[in-house]
Amino acid sequence: MPETPLSASVSTRQQRIATLAKQDPQRAFMSLNHYLDLAWLHEAFQCTWKDGAPGVDGQTWAGYAENLEANLQSLLERVKAGTYRAPPVRRVHIPKGTGTETRSIGIPTLEDKVLQRAVVMLLEAIYEQDFYHGSYGYRPGRSAHQALDSLWKQTMQTGGGWVVEVDIRKFFDALDHGHLRRFLQQRVRDGVLLRLIGKWLKAGVMEDGCVWHPASGSPQGGVISPMLANVFLHYVLDEWFACEVQPRLRSRAFLIRYADDFVIGFTREAEARRVMEVLPKRFGKYGLTIHPDKTRLVAVQRPLHASPPTGSPQGERPGTFDLLGFTHFWSRSRKGNWVVKRKTSASRFTRAVKKISQWCRQHRHDPIEGQYRTLCQKLRGHTAYYRITGNSPSLWRFREEMKRLWWKWLYRRKRGRGPGWSWFYRLLERYPLPNAVTYHSVYPREAKE
Repeated sequence: MPETPLSASVSTRQQRIATLAKQDPQRAFMSLNHYLDLAWLHEAFQCTWKDGAPGVDGQTWAGYAENLEANLQSLLERVKAGTYRAPPVRRVHIPKGTGTETRSIGIPTLEDKVLQRAVVMLLEAIYEQDFYHGSYGYRPGRSAHQALDSLWKQTMQTGGGWVVEVDIRKFFDALDHGHLRRFLQQRVRDGVLLRLIGKWLKAGVMEDGCVWHPASGSPQGGVISPMLANVFLHYVLDEWFACEVQPRLRSRAFLIRYADDFVIGFTREAEARRVMEVLPKRFGKYGLTIHPDKTRLVAVQRPLHASPPTGSPQGERPGTFDLLGFTHFWSRSRKGNWVVKRKTSASRFTRAVKKISQWCRQHRHDPIEGQYRTLCQKLRGHTAYYRITGNSPSLWRFREEMKRLWWKWLYRRKRGRGPGWSWFYRLLERYPLPNAVTYHSVYPREAKE
């Protein structure tokens, strides 16, 4: 979500909380709820998506804004009096990857989103002083591209080495409430805020007209969920790696985490294997499970200086690993130097093409001009994320697949008797799809291709 500038009063109060948190890293804040007033809630409302899907009550942003002051005043009174009841979230399922597995998303009500955003604004001021540099997911001023940049620079500096690619099985569904409360209480002991978070964790899920209350987890899709996930993994992973793992290593290692997706890079294979053996025990202690098939150790040494991985035949190429939708691998630059390049991962590429095919099929009878405008928006949205240095071939392939699918379903709307390619090429002259050009460069100036 794009960041919305806060008003001067709210920003000043956030800075005060942040200053106190930074000055005393061991401080537990006993009173924070007095910051929640009408001005704070109003800022939280402005930061909420206007076009977000409604929750179980069907309330929309525009409908809530019609009587905004009265609605926010009522919400504030219920929060202060302790009578606020968190409604269940509406659960929907979206495809996960290219298989049949789906990811469950919880959609809170609009009022719940506003209140959760207000609490996140308080917690951010505290935990932004605690979170480590290697954490990038759902933090103000940080993005996935910054995580990719950091990963590229550290991999280049170490010459690759060994990378542990980790997958946490159903993290948001398995998040343990008891451990989460203990983690929060290390910095936040305000009863009003802790009770609110407890209500959201126990609010329940509505699916197919039935409400059920899971004993663990935080519904992915809620405004508060990314913050709670970051707090949980800050203590389980980031702090443990920085304070216990790195001091015991004899060589360089780094951790890059975006929400629950992360990789750990090592210079030495033996140290990488030791940490990989400990990871399941560490996460199991807090109720989490490491996926045994998707977690692996990959040898990614720079080819020019690399020896083949242990037990592998001579001349085997270095391995690849995936993070944030990209496959990372060693390749030659235009100047002939070995550099870490990235391309759209096969699963993400297949998923994106499948979505384009489904859309073209569903809208094949729409006017061509309307189809063209929407396809251009989809192409720009895809390239806005994947247009990084070295990924031009994948972007070009995606554009060509989009052209092929557009023609396929225009042809089939006439039941297989539609116009041929010559007609379609003339159509593209009138409605040209945007070029997929890479703009986001990850290389420092002295190492550009």
